Amino acid sequence: MTKASRAGEAMFFDDFPVGYSYETASREMPRDEVVGFAEEWDPQDFHIDDEAGRASPYGGLIASGFHTLVTAYRLTLETGLWTEASMGSPGMEHVRWMLPVRPGDTLRVKATVTASRASASRPDRGRTTILYEVLNQKDEIVMSYSAIHILRRRA
Repeated sequence: MTKASRAGEAMFFDDFPVGYSYETASREMPRDEVVGFAEEWDPQDFHIDDEAGRASPYGGLIASGFHTLVTAYRLTLETGLWTEASMGSPGMEHVRWMLPVRPGDTLRVKATVTASRASASRPDRGRTTILYEVLNQKDEIVMSYSAIHILRRRA
């Protein structure tokens, strides 16, 4: 089920059962953005210098894993699926970078609910754990992580 099949209706904790999945739109990772992000937040040579990237074990310039993570997060926010119900998050687990992301790669995210539990002490909310798999244009998983979302329940 995707946002399109919900006809724009806001989704809440109760709408995310275990097994529910959706995919995001895609986004290209332009070279200037890859380098700009790295220069400010992760200035390792293989993220900012073509020659250093070629000499590295990666054989070329690669995006910071943190850039990949925030790009994936932004793509999930842009679906609008859980943003109205969001009450924050206590964190992420199992962050893994499997393959390098290179300038020009196009990323999208596949999300699957892996756990869901209504709060016993606060009946207005529940905890939903979602596994996010970040895929490139070749459908290779380049990164994955699980995030715990605190979501408002339907009134």
